[in-house]
Amino acid sequence: MATVEIEQTDVTGWAGHPRGLSTLFFTEMWERFSYYGMRAFLILYMVAPATAGGLGFADADAASIYGTYTGSAWAAAIGGGFIADRFLGQYRSVLIGGIIIAAGHFTLAFKALPFFYTGLSLIVIGTGLLKPNVSMLVGSLYTSNDKRRDAGFSIFYMGINLGAFLGPLIAGYLAQRVDWHLGFACAGVGMVLGLAQYVIGRGRLQIAMDKLSSARPRSGAKTQAASFTTEERKRMAAVVVFFVFAALFWGAYEQAGSTLNLFADRFTRLTLFGFSFPSSWFQSVQALFLIMLAPVMAVLWKRLGDQQPSSPAKFALGLLFAGIAFLLLVPAGSIAQSGAGVLVSPWWLIGCYFLEEIGELCLSPVGLSVVTKLAPARVLGLMMGVWLLSTAVGNKLAGWSAGFFSTLPLPTLFGYVAVVMFVSCVILTLLTKPIRGLMGGVR
Repeated sequence: MATVEIEQTDVTGWAGHPRGLSTLFFTEMWERFSYYGMRAFLILYMVAPATAGGLGFADADAASIYGTYTGSAWAAAIGGGFIADRFLGQYRSVLIGGIIIAAGHFTLAFKALPFFYTGLSLIVIGTGLLKPNVSMLVGSLYTSNDKRRDAGFSIFYMGINLGAFLGPLIAGYLAQRVDWHLGFACAGVGMVLGLAQYVIGRGRLQIAMDKLSSARPRSGAKTQAASFTTEERKRMAAVVVFFVFAALFWGAYEQAGSTLNLFADRFTRLTLFGFSFPSSWFQSVQALFLIMLAPVMAVLWKRLGDQQPSSPAKFALGLLFAGIAFLLLVPAGSIAQSGAGVLVSPWWLIGCYFLEEIGELCLSPVGLSVVTKLAPARVLGLMMGVWLLSTAVGNKLAGWSAGFFSTLPLPTLFGYVAVVMFVSCVILTLLTKPIRGLMGGVR
């Protein structure tokens, strides 16, 4: 009887998917509104002079703080997944995490420097609780062999990026054109809206909560390495391999908020079709492309069915497109530092972000889905935390790379990133067959 309960799912609901997907879609949309809305201007606020209301930090110092903050926000998912698995459960972890995130953004609305560091710390803690567990709830809406699963994660991913699109447009505008701290407060309001609809839609998540509760170890139970089967060990090893290549991808991709944000602010023309806009609005471009492309990719994977590329092959494609994106920026960097004082066209960054989004859709939603399929149910939260740790490492790498913005020629900086992506793509392609062996039939 217990097995039947674990495998049940909501077969009729939102856009052909379980009804709970809509609740989690909007929860994550508002959480990402708050995160990316603030991220869009964070490094710009830190390097802005005190006379302009900023902190007046040097580029290298601001980049280091940025990388540590964003990396920590994702790394905290390890602890958040463990806490949910052992103590709170996924639903309450998401709720408490969202409350802490909102408190962090409202703390940042105060101008004193101690509030700045306290606010960032609260957001880190809250994101660690919310981020891995909301993804686990999505996976638990489906049975293990449900062919709608990857498409469902792509739709969920579209919700993430709807928030990431709106956040910079609203919070970024308020921060750069009105007051930095009003932008921080706006991000907090977004998180509160997400929490409200999450609580209202709780009933739609009951199937997922029951499934996760059945799989969660009881109090005092021991989960030892010796209890894993050989097949489970191989599948967990596959997750680790995906982790390494995902971390490299995010090291390039997440430079949008650091290196490329500074490039947009200092070297890019901030007008398009005669319309002037703040530099933080470039942070919405990635999300806009992803919103446009996510349904296309979801339909593509669904129609290809068993003929679609394997997960390792999709990851390799993601690395390839990230490399092409940074290769495109090499001539833009040369123009920007030609000494003529010319601001480069915004189309360089727009083209870069378009290519990156194709790569992201080949890698990120697929990665979320494959972890929920490969990880043993009793440590699913922990393994999801491990997966999200790849983004933490990538963010730290992105912050580290931004530290060279003022010391390395831009074509060199962009070229190095492109080379790393291309080499990683080749290595992963060569490893595709062994990785598929570790996955034990999971695609």
